[in-house]
Amino acid sequence: MEINKVIIIAEAGVNHNGSIKLAKKLIDEAASAGVDIVKFQTFKAEKIASKYSQKASYQIANTGNDESQYEMLKRLELNYEDHIELIKYCTSKNIEFLSTPFDLESIDLLKELGIKKGKIPSGEITNLPYLRKMAATFDELILSTGMSTLEEIKDAIGVLVSAGMAKANITVLHCNTEYPTPFEDVNLLAMQTIGKSFDVRTGYSDHTPGIEVPIAAVALGAVLIEKHFTLDRNMEGPDHKASLEPGELKKMVESIRHIEKALGSSIKSPSPSEIKNKIVARKSLVAAAEIKSGEVFTEKNLTVKRPGNGISPMEWDNVIGKKAKHHFKEDELIEL
Repeated sequence: MEINKVIIIAEAGVNHNGSIKLAKKLIDEAASAGVDIVKFQTFKAEKIASKYSQKASYQIANTGNDESQYEMLKRLELNYEDHIELIKYCTSKNIEFLSTPFDLESIDLLKELGIKKGKIPSGEITNLPYLRKMAATFDELILSTGMSTLEEIKDAIGVLVSAGMAKANITVLHCNTEYPTPFEDVNLLAMQTIGKSFDVRTGYSDHTPGIEVPIAAVALGAVLIEKHFTLDRNMEGPDHKASLEPGELKKMVESIRHIEKALGSSIKSPSPSEIKNKIVARKSLVAAAEIKSGEVFTEKNLTVKRPGNGISPMEWDNVIGKKAKHHFKEDELIEL
C-alpha cells in the first residue's frame, strides 16, 4: 500500500538571529530530524515596516520594547550572499531550502536564486499586488491563512488562480498567528472546512506549544505541516519561545510518520499482520458431546469454541437439522 507522505516544513524563520553560523546549525538539526524542507524568511526591513512600526505583543514579550519593529527586523535580514550559501548548504545536507518573501523585491530575489516553491505568509493574504506576483513567479504556492475569514481565503485563492496559478498547485494552511497559540484558539476543524469549501489541498501551520496539534492535524487529513523550531528556546529573539527544540522536532517527525502509516487506505479488511490471528481468536462449530454418524445436529450437541479454522458459527442455522456424516468426539471440529 502506498502511503501519501505528509510534507514537513521546519520553520527556522528568523531564529538564526542574523547569524549564518546559527542558520547552518538549524539546517543540520532539521536534516537530522528528517524533515523535508527547512524554511527561512526573506525580506528588506524598510520594505515591510516603517521606522515607527511597533512590535507585536509577543515580540515585545520576547525581545523587549527598546527598539522598533523595523530595527528588530533589520538585525534579522539575510542578504543575497547569505541565501546562496544557505541554499548550497541545504543541498549538501539533502534537504530542500525554502524561504518566505515578505516584499516584492524579495520575490524577485528568490526567483533569481531558482526557488520554484513560494510560501505566502498570513500577513500578506490581503496584499493584492503581492499575491499576483507570487502566482506569476512560482510553480506552486503554500498559502497561510492566520487571522483570515473564509471570504478572505476565497478572495486570495481567486486572485492566485486569476494570475495564472493552477488551484491544484496551491496548498492552503490553516493557521493561528498568536505565538504561542492557546489550544482553545486552534480551531483545527477549520482546516477541513477550508478544504471542503475550496476543493484544495490543506495543511496546518502550527504555533501551539508542543507537538500534539500538528500530529492531530495529520490525522484530520493535513498534507503539509509547518512548525517553528530553534536551537534553544531560551535564546534571544522574537520567535524562539514558540518554537520546538531539536529533540522535540525529531519526535514530531517520528510521530507524524507513524500516523501516516496508521491512517492506511480507508479500506476495511484484515491486515497482513493480523491474518495469522484469525485461527487463534475466532471460533468454529464443534461437538458439544459425542455425536454418532447419522445423528442430527442440534443445539444440544453443537457448541462454539476456538480454533477458528472450521465451520464459521455464522453457519449455525444452516448446520442445525443436518445429519452427521461420521462420528465426532467431544470438542472435535464439525465437518459437513
